[in-house]
Amino acid sequence: MEPTLLVLAAGMGSRYGGLKQMDPMGPNGETVLDYSVYDAIRAGFKRVVFIIREDFADAFREGVGARFENKIEVDYVFQKLDDLPEGFRVPEGREKPWGTTHAVRSARQAVTGPFAVINADDFYGADAYQRIASYFQTTADSTDGRSHYAMVGYHITKTLSDHGDVNRGICSDNHGFLTDVEEVTEIKRADDGKIYGNSLDGSRREVPESAVASMNFWGFGHEFFAQIEDHFTTFLSEHGSEMKSECYIPTLVDELIRDNKADCKVLETTSSWFGVTYPDDKPFVVENIQKLIDAGDYPSPLD
Repeated sequence: MEPTLLVLAAGMGSRYGGLKQMDPMGPNGETVLDYSVYDAIRAGFKRVVFIIREDFADAFREGVGARFENKIEVDYVFQKLDDLPEGFRVPEGREKPWGTTHAVRSARQAVTGPFAVINADDFYGADAYQRIASYFQTTADSTDGRSHYAMVGYHITKTLSDHGDVNRGICSDNHGFLTDVEEVTEIKRADDGKIYGNSLDGSRREVPESAVASMNFWGFGHEFFAQIEDHFTTFLSEHGSEMKSECYIPTLVDELIRDNKADCKVLETTSSWFGVTYPDDKPFVVENIQKLIDAGDYPSPLD
């Protein structure tokens, strides 16, 4: 069954100050999403599902989704705060959704087979989509009771910013399979040429040049939705009354690996990642997209 591209596009971009998913980045008004869907199509994806908020659905359809409707099958689902498992209610005063796991759960009725997950505002590069598409084509069904999943991993040097430090999930693996993702903050290259970042305990440490980072590009089988339901139900039982609690995809994947219910192949890519968090990041993204166009990686305008 052909995989679906699931795009997490419900975020408003509060630090950025607007709907950055709709902000032009290419020379002909292309958004980051235009390049993401273009790369997915040429990697073999036939369907894309956008997870969005209902309050900007019309603007998103007209400003983004309409660009793709004659190129790939397009569908939309809404991430709703009150879309919760039976027996749970939104605590009074909560306005923030429940994180990336909750967002993916929103698509449980719209996706019927394997799927890839990406962030709407991240530029992942053509090689990343080719790697995940190849994974879906070559991975057999489980014969040992474990789910087989994948994560696209980026060499840390391909994810650094010239404009400040970054936070990254640094991956550990065993023979190419994910064993752990450590959140390392304030990563940047120092004057001595080495890369440093802060561990969760606050200590400053060197990050190897060979380190691989997770940028929230995942490949899952359809059974992941049932695993989400179990995990999210437990999460709500333990943290549902907290105003800002969020349930994240890496946390669930880590749990499944620890419980021997899944493995996760690390697909290292040669692509560079770049994204927009703050307005000052935009010139960097625009410049790098133009470099890829000049190198012949993308037509201008996009087909």
